Parts: sequence; structure tokens; C-alpha cells
Amino acid sequence: MTFLTIGHRGVMGVEPENTLRSFIRAERCGMDVIALDVRLSKDGALVVLHDAEVDRTTDGAGAVADLTLAELRELDAGQGERVPVLDEVLDAVRVPLQVSVQDPAAAGALAELLAREDLAARVEVASGDPGLLAGIARRVPGVRTALRVERPGADPDGLVALARSAGAASVAVDVGRLSLEAVEAAHAAGLRVTGWTVNSLDRLRLARALQLDGAATDFPEVRSTGRFTA
Repeated sequence: MTFLTIGHRGVMGVEPENTLRSFIRAERCGMDVIALDVRLSKDGALVVLHDAEVDRTTDGAGAVADLTLAELRELDAGQGERVPVLDEVLDAVRVPLQVSVQDPAAAGALAELLAREDLAARVEVASGDPGLLAGIARRVPGVRTALRVERPGADPDGLVALARSAGAASVAVDVGRLSLEAVEAAHAAGLRVTGWTVNSLDRLRLARALQLDGAATDFPEVRSTGRFTA
């Protein structure tokens, strides 16, 4: 079975997160998938940012939803990088993308883009909101979706129930909260299970022991399982 290495916001342990610089390095390091986040700007652009505010990751301040794309472009997102829009990421790299979305407005814009550009085969949509994922799946037939689960609970069948509620074929879970029984139940139901965030050799060993299908990491070294140094 192939173990997918997912570049978390690119390779945010060594490059500014959610920037073209980080995504390009993730691809060059051999990441199988790149995970990123989208938000909607004031004027309706799908920009690549994780937080609802720009304060943590740029030299600016304020809510993403209160800033136009032009205003967001003026900000330094780290090492001179600018806040990208999703279209730029799609042009910059060729590896599959896992696009996380957290609010209905951004989800609607993302669904429109996926349907218009026929990107369902290249982009997997992730969210912690089952209803949001189900809505995107209705609007974009054939799109792959992944449910992000913070706390899977003690019931080994809990992951399966959560994924079914969202119509998702994959679940992404905090690796420290997973049990082998839950992973086995998910696999028996035909679900793919990935874990986050695997930033140490011990965590990578845990992900392997849990028989996960892949893991998200901040560091390119995780792609070389025997030489993790962070």
C-alpha cells in the first residue's frame, strides 16, 4: 500500500506557510499531496490563507473577509512572498491538492471553481464541517472529499459514522488521538485515513504502526523516513 506524504501548507516548517515558495519546495521535495487552506477576500477572491485574520502569517492586520485582494497582495507573507490565490497554486505545481475550507462562502466559491475548471480529479476538498462537504459534493459530481476530525472519540466505529454523515471517502485525524481499532474499522468501510501532524520520527513510526494511508507534515525530511532530523 502506498503511504502518502502530505505537505502541510507546503512545507511550513522551513518555508512561509501557504505561499508559492512553500508549495514549489514541497513539490520539489517529492511530497505526494500538498494541503492548503482557502478563504474569501472582501471582493470574492479565493486566497490561500489558514487563519480568519492575516495577523499571524503576514505583516498586516485584520480579517481576511474585510480586505480586498489588492490589499492582501500588499502584505508580506514571509520572505517577501505574497498571499496567493488558488488559481496561482494550480498553475505553479502539478501535484494533487487537498484544499481545506472552513466557511460556506468560501466553499461556494471553491465549488464553482472546481466545476467550471473541471478540477475534481486533481483537487480533494477537506473540511471539519460534514454539511459543507456534502454540499460541495452535490454541486461538483465526482469530487473527492476528506473530513477533518479533531476528536474521533472512543468508539472504533465513530470515524465511519462521521465520514458517512459527510459523504466523505477519506478522513484526516490528529494522529495522537487515533487508535488502531478505529483505523481498521475505517479501512473495513472503504475509507482512507490520514493523520496530522507528523513532525518527528516517533510520530512517523506511530503513523506507520496505525497503518495509516498517509500523514501530513511540516518538514520535507519526513519524505525520507530514515533521515528525519527536525
